Amino acid sequence: MAGQLVALIAFVGIFAAATLRKVPLGILMFAAACGAGIWLAGLPLAEVIAGFPLDILVLLVGVTYFFGAAQVNGTIDGIIDATLAKVGDRTALLPMVFFVLTGGISAMGSPLGGLVMAPIGMSVADRRGLDPMLMGLAVGTGLSAGGFAPSSLFGIVTYGTAHTAGIELSPFVLFAAALAVNVVLFGCAYCMFGRRLLRSRQVTSSVPARKVGALASGGASSHGPASTGGTAGTAVVSPGSERTWGEKKKFTRIQVCTIFCMLGLVGAVIVLSVTDRDPDIGVLAFAFGAVLALVDPTSGRQAVKGIDWSTVLLVGGIITYVGVLDHMGAVDLLGEFASSLSVPLLAALFICLVGGLVSAFASTTGMLAALVPLALPLVSSGDIPGWALICALGICASIVDVSPFSTVGATLVASTVDERQRPRMTRLLTRWGLSMVVLGPLTLVGALVLPGVLL
Repeated sequence: MAGQLVALIAFVGIFAAATLRKVPLGILMFAAACGAGIWLAGLPLAEVIAGFPLDILVLLVGVTYFFGAAQVNGTIDGIIDATLAKVGDRTALLPMVFFVLTGGISAMGSPLGGLVMAPIGMSVADRRGLDPMLMGLAVGTGLSAGGFAPSSLFGIVTYGTAHTAGIELSPFVLFAAALAVNVVLFGCAYCMFGRRLLRSRQVTSSVPARKVGALASGGASSHGPASTGGTAGTAVVSPGSERTWGEKKKFTRIQVCTIFCMLGLVGAVIVLSVTDRDPDIGVLAFAFGAVLALVDPTSGRQAVKGIDWSTVLLVGGIITYVGVLDHMGAVDLLGEFASSLSVPLLAALFICLVGGLVSAFASTTGMLAALVPLALPLVSSGDIPGWALICALGICASIVDVSPFSTVGATLVASTVDERQRPRMTRLLTRWGLSMVVLGPLTLVGALVLPGVLL
């Protein structure tokens, strides 16, 4: 018992230390996993290292490489430009467009990749006279929705961890649940902050197009544009280089090939799933990435730099430590505490509340990797449907990300063009994010877990 408590306290302490010292959590967690495994659990080092999730590593590396190549060769930027050109002056549609665009980009490997839309969206909102809070929530909810796609990080980590634990969870059910929740949240945001647009379909503004300086590190994806100008203005991709956007341009042959590869990846996943096969998205992404590398060796080489190694280390370190906790029985101890609550629904609500609260201030990916295993004892009791609890837990950990204390929320505040609006954005995003800590678990446990328990 003492060793289990020490290991759990160390687990929480590592999260706190990494947050306060701003150091890579995955590095600390992997080193601590080795120490705890050897000295507290009495495991040989080889067995501790064997807990590193190679299957999830393949998923993350393959997917981020493939979509990194698509970013480098300009395909993703071209898709954004073509979409914005279709919108034209229909301002009321802009928040919806940015929700869809952000969701689409987030589905392409890394949810934080969708943050490339934050500076674009905020600049467009400033020019068109939109409430920046509406645009910020459009980007935030779109990011959360796309992040649970079978090809994206949140979906990979949640589904992969549940699958490893033997929980039956379809990645498409997870994605559908996350999409539905975030569509509802976006609709609420539109009603709260876009009432003027609901009354008037057309909004015009004489505010000139602006050029926004590149966002500081951590504000956007490392393989995407970091800043933009007005609706038909100029986006600053890097110092000394500019590109126009909002105007339809022809795709090059390499970009057309990339689009076919994207469709091929999605189609392969769907076909294999429908035919009752277990598609390995990472291997498929490696295969299509190899095709792109052969077609365009330059972007293939540059895409290697876009592999999300920090996330690989983060997820790997946490899952390795959780594996040590599981061997020691500490995971069962924490799960038994939740299970000791006489009402299973209260136990499910407790776990989702913890996930949402911690995720509002820390890494969502880390919370997903850590809390999904902690829910296993509750699932194994048979009182709670496993797929419903894992879906609820994952979504609860994601919808709080617009809190200004997290990467997503901080980026939205920093991307707000009008500096006078930033204190208001901080205040409103704090209220929204913390309200999701409570409303998210209540709604999702009621909508997903409760019907399963009753049936």
